[in-house]
Amino acid sequence: MTNWVPDLEGRQGPRYRAIADALSDDIANGRLAPGARLPTHRDLAYRLGVTVGTITRAYTEAEKRGLIGGEVGRGTFVQGQRHMPPSDPFTWTPRPEPSVINMTVVTPEHPMSVPMMGATLAAIGASPNLGTLLEYAPHAGLPAHRAAGAQWLTRQHRAAASPDTVLLTTGAQNAMAVAMAAVARPGDVVLTERLTNYGMKTLSAVEGYHLEGIAIDEHGVVPDSFDSACRRLAPKALYLVPTLHNPTASVMPQARRVEIAAIARRYGVVLVEDDVFGFLVHDAKPIQAIAPDVTVYVNSLSKSVSAGLRVGYVVAPPALVPRVEAVIRALQYSSPPLPPEVATRWITDGSADRIAEAQRGEATARQRIARSILPASAVCGHASAQHLWLVLPEPWRRDDFIAEALRRGVKVTGGDVFAVGRASAPHAVRLGLCHPHSRDELARGLRTLADLLENPQTAMLSIV
Repeated sequence: MTNWVPDLEGRQGPRYRAIADALSDDIANGRLAPGARLPTHRDLAYRLGVTVGTITRAYTEAEKRGLIGGEVGRGTFVQGQRHMPPSDPFTWTPRPEPSVINMTVVTPEHPMSVPMMGATLAAIGASPNLGTLLEYAPHAGLPAHRAAGAQWLTRQHRAAASPDTVLLTTGAQNAMAVAMAAVARPGDVVLTERLTNYGMKTLSAVEGYHLEGIAIDEHGVVPDSFDSACRRLAPKALYLVPTLHNPTASVMPQARRVEIAAIARRYGVVLVEDDVFGFLVHDAKPIQAIAPDVTVYVNSLSKSVSAGLRVGYVVAPPALVPRVEAVIRALQYSSPPLPPEVATRWITDGSADRIAEAQRGEATARQRIARSILPASAVCGHASAQHLWLVLPEPWRRDDFIAEALRRGVKVTGGDVFAVGRASAPHAVRLGLCHPHSRDELARGLRTLADLLENPQTAMLSIV
């Protein structure tokens, strides 16, 4: 590590910017060579007589200019030309670093699917069956696409799926809309976790469902709360995400899944299970596999294979399949068959499995990075998730933290976005770990957040 200390004499403007300017000058005049390791935030702060937050802002500013880069567990280095091994499936084409590191999105990038897509589309274009893919498909989807969907959901998600119970949709949001319209009408009470997927909140607002949040703990829906709500409110359905809950990334234990299914049967409530993250946790069996008679199961390829394909699946109890099919007909007639054809080819030849495996590895790696940077006391959620739940320590308040993080170049999602009805929103934020362009970009954003957690008074004074 170098003993570098910037010369700030005569420099104008905020201290953090003056430090970044001095760093730029020292790199340009050769005082700092590419690859040189810079002092730690705390060490340089001590030498200059400034706060650690000032050094963090200075280093962040220098990173935005492309002057330096951080390596988790090693430190901060003067930037030289960096190379990523071509065998890395998460190698992106170099592009300018964004001005804001966006952690509001959970859906990851899918670099492996980009070269595969061109070859697959060429093969489809040369197929004698191309004309079929440009016509209306059956409402539930083409038989081959339903069969591939059943294979995928059984293999990667452990769902109880067969071709005759799988129906095609255009992504998970559409699958949710179809499932809900099949079991509830405007004005009906629909239960959700007290903190729920924002997509369900917007869907209920548009469709006129009366959404009621029920208590959750670190294991998901609290059975007693579900039972009480069934007795008091006579709901039509419970929408829930038992595996890697959105936003808290919790995983419901098997025994509780059995208990939730028993309560649903007792009161005649349909479970609408969202399992888009289920492929990331192989020992979590969907509630649908335990109780297929009371569960409408929704899924998609957005988190596991490619968000842009917009391929979703609904698995319904046999008695409900005609109703779900009628809803699909009313809402969209049928899903466009070209995206499911791509998905079917990838599922059949194993490409989709390879992409999903890479996504699992990337999610685990990014969780390790996050847990090495953020304080353990603030981090919640399963270590396989593509997101985590960050509980803010005192004296932080959610809105202040979000505003200061954005001011420093990191965008996060507040807990109020997920709160249902009159439920009080916790002082917490959700972090999407897999959307940042690279692990280095993620680490930079996480270091900024960690500094905020470590130095709340300095940050809050800067807000004032």
